[in-house]
Amino acid sequence: MTTQALDQPVYSLEAGRAHPFGARCDREGVNFALFSEHATGVELLLFDSYDAEQPAQTFRLDPRTNRSFATWHCYVRGLRAPAFYGYRVTGPDGGGHRFDPQKVLVDPYAKGVARARWDREAACRPGDNAATSLRSVAIDVDAYDWQGDRPLNRPLADQVIYELHVGGFTRSPSATVSHPGTFAAVAEKIPHLRELGVTAVELMPAADFDDTVRNFWGYSTAAFFAPHARYCKRPAGGQHLDEFRDMVRALHAAGIEVILDVVFNHTDEGNQLGPLFSFAGLDNANYYYLDPADPRHYADYSGCGNTLMANHPIVTKLIKDCLEFWVRDMHVDGFRFDEAAVLTRGAGGAVLDEPPIVWQLELSETLADTKIIAEAWDAAGAYEVGRYPGYRWAEWNGRFRDTMRRFVRGDGGLVGEVADRLGGSASLYQARGHAPGNSINFITCHDGFTLADLVSYDRKHNEANGEGNRDGNDDNLSWNCGAEGPTDDPAVLALRERQMKNLATLLMLSRGVPMVLGGDEFARTQQGNNNAYCQDNPVGWVNWHLAGFNAGLLGFWQDLIAFRARHATLRANEFWTPDEVAWHGTELGAPNWDDPQARALACTIRGRQGGPDLHVMMNMYWEPLNFQLPADGRRWVRAIDTARPVGDTVDTSCTLQGRSIAVLLSH
Repeated sequence: MTTQALDQPVYSLEAGRAHPFGARCDREGVNFALFSEHATGVELLLFDSYDAEQPAQTFRLDPRTNRSFATWHCYVRGLRAPAFYGYRVTGPDGGGHRFDPQKVLVDPYAKGVARARWDREAACRPGDNAATSLRSVAIDVDAYDWQGDRPLNRPLADQVIYELHVGGFTRSPSATVSHPGTFAAVAEKIPHLRELGVTAVELMPAADFDDTVRNFWGYSTAAFFAPHARYCKRPAGGQHLDEFRDMVRALHAAGIEVILDVVFNHTDEGNQLGPLFSFAGLDNANYYYLDPADPRHYADYSGCGNTLMANHPIVTKLIKDCLEFWVRDMHVDGFRFDEAAVLTRGAGGAVLDEPPIVWQLELSETLADTKIIAEAWDAAGAYEVGRYPGYRWAEWNGRFRDTMRRFVRGDGGLVGEVADRLGGSASLYQARGHAPGNSINFITCHDGFTLADLVSYDRKHNEANGEGNRDGNDDNLSWNCGAEGPTDDPAVLALRERQMKNLATLLMLSRGVPMVLGGDEFARTQQGNNNAYCQDNPVGWVNWHLAGFNAGLLGFWQDLIAFRARHATLRANEFWTPDEVAWHGTELGAPNWDDPQARALACTIRGRQGGPDLHVMMNMYWEPLNFQLPADGRRWVRAIDTARPVGDTVDTSCTLQGRSIAVLLSH
């Protein structure tokens, strides 16, 4: 059966093919394929524009000709991209199923989503929502000229990753870009990224999400294959793929890789109250973990209302297909997986030793040169840092963050842990046959204090989030340097800058892969908010005026990243051996591993590839300390010092100011 509006094109329906899933455009029309094991009926709705109130034509699929096993499919001859469409799906209601033929559903494989008429509340309450639904966009994936671009394939151990939010990075008027908050604006900031010296950007979720609710960060995906419409200059025109690709191509031309933050642990459909717009209405029992005691409700391991059943075969296929699409057709260089411990859960939610999806991604030939990075924990207590399955999976090293924060804050008795973290966290990775490159080292990330706030606040200040300051982490391992928040005290301001330099220096001296939070290089602040997920305003935006105001700090970061690039010994993807590093305290050969009050550590690192030796001294005590230098006739040149100018030569000893770090080069 077909219905159509007056004065609109009428398309013919054919049987079509069951693969590939999604909408595949060719010269003659579009093939549609949709998985739903338990559906008893499927309708394909075609809209004549992105904002049409009602479908122009509706096809009811015949299960005798338009169904192959659990896949519903058809071919619409004459249809051209971009085409706007949706599905209505009929099936049982109850027992874990949530089929509702009154709701228009998004194709899980849609390459674009049109939101012009979207009403989230209408998707939550009973009744027909065709006039207010999301619409999938069929896009010709092959219609783009890459001009020879390819993924860069730089070794992970040689990376300096820069985490940024596509919208917040340039939405402030201070960014002075042509199209604030877009993929195009990220490309406009390439000169800054190149001058800083980073080699990869890690984009917080850039797949489609609902930003009509308090969801600024985007960690509730609505369509995994579709670039987020609001990040496009022309969000309604079906140009989603091209605008993302333009950004990737520009970044690659500048030698900068693109890593996507992906969220396969849950979706934007929330809990049993909705909204219902995709997986829940397509085949709820196959896509989500359900509460076995009451399958009307979800088992929530993500902390976000639902949890995708990643190791169900159909979800495993979707995730693998999605990532291969972003690599093959969008030239993405890598992925960071939000709450990746969810990907290790099997039937009933138990953590598996050999989770299929993790190994599918590890062994995919399409993803073989792609970076895969796990946030190796979830909201239900699984914590797998240092033991995430697979060989080449890297991990956000939360233990690195915590150790370095405590050390710089002034906590005693940490020098052994600091030494381990500087050397690539061998205690976490070496026994499993991993390498320092499996560790993504970071001090700050989007989730928590910025670097400037870490040294300016003892407590979180999340009142603006409207949750009574109950949200966000209470234990930030921070220190305000003597005043809570903004101050005019020059001594406090100087100490804060030195503490930021100390943290930056430890990050860049450590083996493993350093990650910098966007804006930290010039002391971006969120005014003490450590959970700015809902702050689509100056709190959550990067203030580019600070790049001029804090030019000295920015210059320090630039020099530090360049220093790391020049010295192969800092980037080596091997753990230190006894003949490569010698450990000291203020006295040579006496690192005071067992002293609970120790706040000073030094080491001499042998250079590689003809480079000079390095001598690193760290004084986290609040008074000056004198450090002995190797007495072997070498002269040392001060290359880095977080408390004083550099360039002078020292011989037998060196005095460090309180709370400072210095690096000397053999001469």
